[in-house]
Order: sequence, then structure tokens, then C-alpha cells
Amino acid sequence: MLTPEINFVNFKKKLKTKKINNSFKSLIKENNSILQSLSKKYQDSFDNKFVKKFKKSNNYRLLGMGGSTLGSQAIYQFLKNKVKKKFDFIDNLQSSTRSNKTKYTNIIISKSGNTIETLVNANILIKKSDKNIFITENKKNYLYILANKLKAEVIHHNNFIGGRYSVLSEVGMLPAELMGLKSKDFRQFNSLIKNKKFINHLINNVSSTLYFVKQKKFNSVIINYDERSENLFKWYQQLVSESLGKKSKGLLPIVSNMPKDNHSVMQLYLDGFKNNFYTFFVVNEDKSEKIKNKHILPSHDFLKNKNLSEIIFAQKKATEIVFKRKKIPFRSFEIKNRSEKNLGELFCFFILETILLGRSLNLNPFDQPAVELIKKETRKILL
Repeated sequence: MLTPEINFVNFKKKLKTKKINNSFKSLIKENNSILQSLSKKYQDSFDNKFVKKFKKSNNYRLLGMGGSTLGSQAIYQFLKNKVKKKFDFIDNLQSSTRSNKTKYTNIIISKSGNTIETLVNANILIKKSDKNIFITENKKNYLYILANKLKAEVIHHNNFIGGRYSVLSEVGMLPAELMGLKSKDFRQFNSLIKNKKFINHLINNVSSTLYFVKQKKFNSVIINYDERSENLFKWYQQLVSESLGKKSKGLLPIVSNMPKDNHSVMQLYLDGFKNNFYTFFVVNEDKSEKIKNKHILPSHDFLKNKNLSEIIFAQKKATEIVFKRKKIPFRSFEIKNRSEKNLGELFCFFILETILLGRSLNLNPFDQPAVELIKKETRKILL
């Protein structure tokens, strides 16, 4: 049990954890802006009055790249049943010839304010009839100047919180509030760091992952049985790759969506090369479509009275049993229900895990120096 509503089975490896435990204690004592954003005490640079001003819209559009939108996409997809508004996410450069008469509230996000893809999309997509909110650093960057030109609202992006860590800051929480969700319910840091089970699982998990790295197991494969968590693991993929992929080190997170991938890559996972370790993930929901009993043939009576959730959960358990037999390393998350609290706990776990792994590998988990090289070369070519 990770927390009361998240069943968690950790990797079976039991290793020394003293150094990681000390690193965790040191991290908690720091005045770290990222950790502050995970806390209920964090002061957003918007207030309820601001949210009410824009909450009447029915159509929202988020423009951003990577961590600027991935967190919000994860929230929107995971908690879609609680959201009554429509949100579109523009997170790539794609040509579109369709005319769109819909009036949007655009939320344009870039910490630096100079992300080429974001400013290009803003240039193409923003219409006179739209309302616009810009989330960017409090500097005279491109988007800040554009916002002033359009007489749009500007929300200040905390300079010390990088995009992939920004999900519980203004970047993720303003969209969440506009979705009708409660930002305070996501921020579970204060209670989690007092939870001994959570801390023990976190530290043991980091220890096991470091062991796999030493064994040259660099592929972290997510066996995802929840369709509405696909964006959560796209967020996780960026978090881990960009934070740890440095100095010829790192982990490669691979998102494998089940049960579809049972019929494509599972053969490799079971009998192929052995440089992977795995994370099983499922949301065990009570309400899902039921099998139509009268259309079931006698040979498959075992399917009668079952719903989709029960079948998916059975497939997950069966796969875990086979993994155990083959001694393939895995951990497992089972989420009991969808809520801001549970999703916030997952965000917190993965962020703390990534920071601790970075420090244990003598890496700076907060920068991304190689990516900046491509930005510079792109600018040279376009000049």
C-alpha cells in the first residue's frame, strides 16, 4: 500500500538504502521551489477572482510544448469524467486548413517565452474573437511582449520550476481550476512526507532502480492497462528522459498500452533481451461496460457477467503471474478511484523518485543542456 487508495507492490529487490535515505532527508530540508509547488502552502500567481473571470468559457485551448502541456493533458484525460469543459491541446507543429469559428480561451505557455513551436502556433491560431492567457517568466521575452500587444492576461511562470516539474504550479493548476478541479487537492506533499510507508516505498524503489542501472537494465517499460492514463505516462516519459539522460547515463521510459500490446511486443518482453524492468499500472473501476451474456457462446461462459474493468484487471494479474515465474523485475500500481488527490500523489511520487535518482547518479536532474543545442542550430538555419 503506497497510500490508502493506491495499492503498490514494489520491486522485490531489497538493497541498502542508507545513502538514498540521507539524500531524501537533505532534499526535504532544502528550499526547493519544485517541492514547494507540490505543497498546499504554494502561492499561485493567480487567485479565485482570476479563475472566475475565465471560468465561463466552454472551449479552452492550451498551446505549449513538452512540460508546458503534458501535465495538463494528463490531468484532463485521467479526470475527464469530472470535467464539463472542452480542452484542446496544441503541442506540436501541424498544418491545418480547416477554418475554426469556435471562440476559444487560449492558454499559451512557455517558461522562457521564446519556444519556437509555441510562438508559431500562437501566431497561426489566435483569433481576434479569442480570449488569451499567457503563462511565462516575468521577463520581456517574445510571449510577454506579445501578451502586452494583445492586451492579454499574463500569469508569471516561476523561474525556478522547469516545465517537466511544473504540473502542480501555475502551469498545471490554472488549467485544472478552469476544468472545475481543485488545485489544493492535488498538492499532497506535506502529508506524504509524514507517511512512513510512502517514504519507505519511495526509497526502496529508487534503490532497486539504481541496482537495475548497474545491471545495465536501462529500459523502464510502463505496462499501462488504463487508457485514460496514457498522457500521465507521456508526462512521466519526459520527466525521466530529460532529467536523467545526461553524461552518457539515463533511463529510457517506454509506454506500452495494454491489452493491445499483448498482441505485439509482449512476446519480446517475456522471451527477448533482458535489459528491461517494468511498471504495471491499472485503475480498478467499478463502472464499465458489461458483457452481453446472450451473445456469449458456451465455450466462453467464463466471460458472462463480467465488465471491461474485470477483464482488464484479470489480464494484468495474469501477466504479473507470468512475470513472476520468469523472474522479470516489476513493480505494480493499482489505483482504486480517480481523484485529484490520487493523481497528485502519483505526480509527487514520480517527481521525488526522479530527483533522487538524478542525485544518486551524480546528475543535475533540473537542466537539459543538450536540447538547447538544437534550439540554437534551428535558429541559425532559419536566419
